[in-house]
Amino acid sequence: MVRVVGDNIEGAAVMSIKEAIKLADEMELDLIEISPNAEPPVCRIADYQKYLYQQKKKAKEIKAKAVKMVVKEIRFGPQTDDHDYNFKLRHAENFIKEGAKVKAYVFFRGRSITFKEQGEILLLRFATDLEEIAKVEMMPKLEGKKMNMILAPKSKK
Repeated sequence: MVRVVGDNIEGAAVMSIKEAIKLADEMELDLIEISPNAEPPVCRIADYQKYLYQQKKKAKEIKAKAVKMVVKEIRFGPQTDDHDYNFKLRHAENFIKEGAKVKAYVFFRGRSITFKEQGEILLLRFATDLEEIAKVEMMPKLEGKKMNMILAPKSKK
């Protein structure tokens, strides 16, 4: 038994599957199962190609409305000067104001890995300087030769 709905069917008729298929054939349309988990399952009498087209169109609209998050990267060395730091800080502010996430990382080359505390201090200073416009999404974490931190724009209320 299935519940049949459609443009030419009044109400929601409950009938056997064979009757539903016969009715669809008489109308020269297809029987499409819409809700298999319902009691009884719900089927629609419609043109299957048109149904597929509408499903694709809905999926495309949902995808178009989805927010695409851009991630910009800013690279530091463990001994970055104040001038370079301020220059990169201004760039990060602009990225965050545009709505992008910022992935700040300190790259350790060779023996500079011994200064990982300096790298963490630098990233924490970076986060505190941007705390008015951004929130820390991921605290500084050492991954191989990089110490990463991710900042996201604060939501506007």
